[in-house]
Amino acid sequence: MLQRRTRGGGPWQRVLPGVYLTVTGTPTTDQRDMAALLYAGPGSVITGAAALRRHGLRAPETKVVDVLVPAKRRRGDTSFVRVQRTTRLPEMSYASGELIFAAPSRAVVDAIRSLTALPEARAVMASAVQRRRCTVTDLMDELAEGPIRGSALLRTALIEVAGGVRSAAEGDLRALLIRAGLPRPLFNARLYRGDVLIAVPDAWWPDAGLAVEVDSREWHLLPADWERTMRRHARMSACGIVVLHFSPHQIRSEPVTVIEAIKAALGVTCGSPAGIRTLPAFP
Repeated sequence: MLQRRTRGGGPWQRVLPGVYLTVTGTPTTDQRDMAALLYAGPGSVITGAAALRRHGLRAPETKVVDVLVPAKRRRGDTSFVRVQRTTRLPEMSYASGELIFAAPSRAVVDAIRSLTALPEARAVMASAVQRRRCTVTDLMDELAEGPIRGSALLRTALIEVAGGVRSAAEGDLRALLIRAGLPRPLFNARLYRGDVLIAVPDAWWPDAGLAVEVDSREWHLLPADWERTMRRHARMSACGIVVLHFSPHQIRSEPVTVIEAIKAALGVTCGSPAGIRTLPAFP
């Protein structure tokens, strides 16, 4: 019956070994994910990029579906399915209908292990933390409990995100400051006057009262976005904070100019303005 129904022009199609789709046409994302789980067997859990998309988080561009299976199960990679044998299946998982997928922290860690570029790894991790789907502590726990092999990129990205870095441009700025030997700022610290939140600048030197904002074009496409930035700038300036603005392009293509501007500002500022209270970035 299967041979007859899956032959050319038939009403069914073979998606994976032992897994058939009872319609023709390109499988949907849900159908691919379900097929991966069926192929992997009972107790399997979707993780990595596919799980991140289920959580509505930023995910690497890949058509591969990563699936966690018990370590003793004999299942190999096939087609769009990448099998990850593990002795540490998630204690807690999420469900959408019959689809079972890992928690955000596990999905982030598993997704980054397959990457090779720090900017992409940083962006994936920062997205999950910034949207409060997991904490830096959650990610540290996952890193500590997982294998050391293949974790170098993950550790580097975690150091940056733990320090408050929340975007690729901020990561580029951090690297530039380290190369230049300038004092390390706090990234995405929350600045208060009394109980009123003034701003959350991208980089903040509390001892100098200096803030740096990395203004990308994509966040200023609408007039309302530009006006929001200007209001934030005005609030900080009114409190005596020196504010410098750079674009991601400037940080990458004009590093000397950026460093000289920051160095000059650090040299002339007179310390943190009175009444400014600094809290670290959200964990």
